[in-house]
Amino acid sequence: MKSAEEMRTHLTEKAAEDAGFRAQLVADPKGILNQEFGITVPDNVNVVVHESDMQTVHLALPPSPALNEEQLEAIAAGLCCCGI
Repeated sequence: MKSAEEMRTHLTEKAAEDAGFRAQLVADPKGILNQEFGITVPDNVNVVVHESDMQTVHLALPPSPALNEEQLEAIAAGLCCCGI
């Protein structure tokens, strides 16, 4: 299994080279995670792709320290820390 950083790099590089893939990634990030890595993201976990531009920079904050058991399991599985 690839690390979250390796997955992020793969997705970022592929999206930079392929406009169709980029559009799919923005429209259906869970589907792309399944297609590219065989990861099935649970329905209760949201994956949001933010596109930066010359006027907007996105800052991803780590999860709050006040997490419930289900959230901790998702993070441990690498589902919430992909940063996509």
